[in-house]
Amino acid sequence: MKKNLSVLILIFIVINIISIEVASDVNISAKGAVVMDVKTGRVLYSKNMNTQLEMASTTKIMTALLAVESGKLNDVVTVKQSSCNIEGSSIYLRPGEKLTVEELTYGLMLRSGNDASVVIAEYIGGNMDNFLALMNRKAKDIGADNTHFTNPNGLPNNNHYTTAYDLALITTYAMKNPKFSEIVSAKNKTIPGPPGENWNRILKNKNKMLWTFEGADGVKTGYTKNAGRCLVTSATRNNMQLVCVVLNCGPMWEESTALLEHTYKNYSNVKLVDKEKFSNKASIIKGKEKYVSLKPLNDIIVPVKNNGTEKIEMKINKVNNNIAPIYKGAIAGEICVYIEKTLIAKTPLVYQEDVKSSDLLYNLRMVLKGLN
Repeated sequence: MKKNLSVLILIFIVINIISIEVASDVNISAKGAVVMDVKTGRVLYSKNMNTQLEMASTTKIMTALLAVESGKLNDVVTVKQSSCNIEGSSIYLRPGEKLTVEELTYGLMLRSGNDASVVIAEYIGGNMDNFLALMNRKAKDIGADNTHFTNPNGLPNNNHYTTAYDLALITTYAMKNPKFSEIVSAKNKTIPGPPGENWNRILKNKNKMLWTFEGADGVKTGYTKNAGRCLVTSATRNNMQLVCVVLNCGPMWEESTALLEHTYKNYSNVKLVDKEKFSNKASIIKGKEKYVSLKPLNDIIVPVKNNGTEKIEMKINKVNNNIAPIYKGAIAGEICVYIEKTLIAKTPLVYQEDVKSSDLLYNLRMVLKGLN
């Protein structure tokens, strides 16, 4: 390999160049489905993943995410009359009772409380319209461009929709938040009942995958007549966390299980870049040293098919012209990993030493400034 960094240098190819479908040997009835790796966002299975579909109560993944990110989980909220008796799933809130945003979020995600969703939305947003704007803005920020929210709970509306891919994107983003993950992985939670009544709300998570699938750690069920049965599952095995989305899927438990089992059977995490072992040198322009060492800032670990049929490329993108002075820790470029020509992961490539400039004019300016 040449010493100079150059744009898109091909430095690593694994196995052959057979083009393959994404897990095409799995047959399911869901109208839309995706299995996505949480760490990299790599799609490991897809069916109609960009088809716009209703998502029922899986909507609440976004509602909960905004609640967690608001920084207001410990705030105490007084339930309004208008937030009670909302149609569909409920935690049976009463006017005037006080609960924290965190308690309401547990009620939202474990028991799918539509009433809790309204209380959260109006409190976090100030009003419902503002909260819906937050939901839609957050979706765009995450990259869910084919998603639109008209309510915080998933009740039927022709303009309320997502795609399997978008919902997986939103969920993988959310699962990186420790508090969100803590809430959606809880099998049970006790929160207060109405004041003056001698009982608590014992919340049992509706997500059966937490009991039936090894490694399951979330996320949310959903059902309306229009949307059909919907399920978003997160699971972690062998340090690989996956999100599985099935939309409009009658046998949602069985098909989610089949998709996840198939993916864990056929994919394994592979460390393609080891920051401790990978090293390279770049030539320096106008430097007192000819070369400077480079190392990746992070490891790159990605799920790869076990059968070895995927084309894997590792390339270096140059972002710095290597003109001295060079400062240790500054970014020289980035290492990008592509699988089947799709960018899967990247990490900065950083200088390992300082290199002073040998340019006379530069050094004179530094002397005059008292910096040399």
